[in-house]
Amino acid sequence: MKLAEALNLVMRMRSRGGNLLPCCIAAGINPLHLKTFLTAELSLLCPDQTVEIREGIYGDLVGNVRRLSIGDDLEFGAVLIEWTDLDPRLGVRSAAKWSNSELSDILTTAKGRSSRLRQAIEEVGLHLPLTICFPSLPLPPYSFASSWQMSEFELDLRTIVQSLASDVCRLAGVGVLSSQSLDQQSPMAARLDIESDIRTGFPYSLSHASALAALLAQFAKRPVPKKGLITDLDDTLWRGILGEIGIGGISWDLEHGSQMHAFYQRFIGALASEGVLIGIASKNDHGLVEEALRRSDLALSPTMFFPVEARWTPKSQSVARILKTWNVGSESVVFIDDSPFELEEVNLAFPNIECVRFPTKDNTAIYNLTLHLRNLFGKRTVFEEDTIRLESIRRAHSDANVNAGASLTEPLDHTETEITFNSGKTPPDPRALELVNKTNQFNLNGQRYSEASWHRLLLDPNSFLLVASYRDKFGPLGKIAVIAGHRYKRKLTINTWVMSCRAFSRRVEYRCLVELIAQFDPEEIEFQYARTERNEPLHNFLGEILGTSPSPGCAVSRKMAEIRADASLNRQESING
Repeated sequence: MKLAEALNLVMRMRSRGGNLLPCCIAAGINPLHLKTFLTAELSLLCPDQTVEIREGIYGDLVGNVRRLSIGDDLEFGAVLIEWTDLDPRLGVRSAAKWSNSELSDILTTAKGRSSRLRQAIEEVGLHLPLTICFPSLPLPPYSFASSWQMSEFELDLRTIVQSLASDVCRLAGVGVLSSQSLDQQSPMAARLDIESDIRTGFPYSLSHASALAALLAQFAKRPVPKKGLITDLDDTLWRGILGEIGIGGISWDLEHGSQMHAFYQRFIGALASEGVLIGIASKNDHGLVEEALRRSDLALSPTMFFPVEARWTPKSQSVARILKTWNVGSESVVFIDDSPFELEEVNLAFPNIECVRFPTKDNTAIYNLTLHLRNLFGKRTVFEEDTIRLESIRRAHSDANVNAGASLTEPLDHTETEITFNSGKTPPDPRALELVNKTNQFNLNGQRYSEASWHRLLLDPNSFLLVASYRDKFGPLGKIAVIAGHRYKRKLTINTWVMSCRAFSRRVEYRCLVELIAQFDPEEIEFQYARTERNEPLHNFLGEILGTSPSPGCAVSRKMAEIRADASLNRQESING
């Protein structure tokens, strides 16, 4: 993006208005044009909001981080670390003498500042999502070594930075900007603007500032990760047409020039291990496909595919069956096929699905495809619930009484049920926020939270949080329900109540209601309910509790909630018994 474009975008954003999106750049440098570029990038990602970026005091990075106080209404903070923040002698604006004898002192100073910076980031990251950008500018020719030689001093200095990066990336609420992505977008030789640094204290070239802002904006407005990938087989998962050349003819190896199909297999195997659902939609003979997937040289386990739709019917019908089995919306799924015809046919049936063509025989394009997919499915962390998702779907699918269309009120015989509750608010549980932001069917009002707004809710002394985890004799489902709201004397106001579809038909929602009463002893429970396009299950549940159709602000007395919950749970036990 050019600076003139960024300025025009900022002007248009300010003229249209919208809800405020307050952010901050904490840096030791003057953020100047970076602030303009970041404002412009965020205005593109958040067209209904007015972006306001605050900055700190020049030359005081640690202080600027610490000043991101709990009382602020900030939604996002970017922390920019440059070499001069570790020691001013590592920049062009300092007049301190250079000598070989000073090298150890610089390292000592860098270690001390790094330690203080780590502590500040850890404290602020508890209540505000932070993105850390580590030094992106070249080091000046301080050391005795030639420019093509790595000196001990530079290695030691980079070790200090690497150690800091390794520490902070493990902190909740903290993300680290990828140096590899920045290298791809902004060549090192074109990053430093000496004239600008000397005149204004802004050391970045405009092209570097633009690239950096674009990456930082992705952190501030993270897209919701996709949940499932549906892949074709012929000339996609492997090279060749299975029905024409047979099981021994298809390939994915160096010998046949088809190694990138193995690369693609390895990649989707990695996605599966992270909890992404992987399905197959192929026009093929089902028996042949099953046999081909049993080949010992396949670069991933065939058990990672579920379901496998190998039929001669239109691909859109196979996709529909897979979506029903998974019980996810098409907007959360990517469909990959080498045929433009098949992609168009599926896209017409499911306009919200992301259809991507597999570039057979173009190795570079296949590699780039995996980069694109990594961004679509990327997440900050992998939870236990992610790793057990496929197994729970398989169990549900194999049970004739449990499927994607099951009613919430249909009792099931699940013995040895264990539901545990956690009401702790600190440190914030990232799985709870993930569940709130991706759950649709059992959702009180469809409200989503940013990390910052979720943290502010939990920091409110009058707020409460209840997280339910489930397991039975078939195995765990993990954390499957989240309830949050406020307590005022003997009244509970529930602002958020979500439950995973994997817990449907298990009466978990009634157990949660009983637990709310037991823990918080309310006289009345109020629900901040709002009807959405997809929350019919939650609507029906509230209707049972209230005895009438729910409306915004509907409430139920403790006595009536206990009667309705006990009746439902006793009915369940009677049927199971």
